[in-house]
Amino acid sequence: MESDKTSSTEDPALNRLLQRMPPEVAKSFTEEQLSHLHSVLGARSWKKHSLDIRSTFPVPFVKRRIYFVLLMGRNRRDLTRQEKQISAFTFALVIMAFITISTFFGLMVLYLVKWKLGIDLFPESNFKLGHWFWDLWK
Repeated sequence: MESDKTSSTEDPALNRLLQRMPPEVAKSFTEEQLSHLHSVLGARSWKKHSLDIRSTFPVPFVKRRIYFVLLMGRNRRDLTRQEKQISAFTFALVIMAFITISTFFGLMVLYLVKWKLGIDLFPESNFKLGHWFWDLWK
């Protein structure tokens, strides 16, 4: 039976997993359990990223290195109900912010056009819309 286990442990990831366990636990797996572990480790999806940057850099004044991993790619998993709610709420906030900013800039452009054309919205009054700050510079 030991020869069957060696055929199942040809996967380097499975070997690393078994090496991190106590030897008596690693030897206690049956061939069926090892084959299931092999299939689970073989189904790793973290190798399929469009952006995969892994590197290390030294820490100044310390004899250690820090590693970092940056992974980006399409989300292939199904969202939970809470994630869907958060996504919908975030999308609604982005749409509201876009409409608010667009309205603000649209009104600003209309005001600047009115100002350049010399249109006075309140001709009988002494009130000049938006020109209150201009008197400070005179």
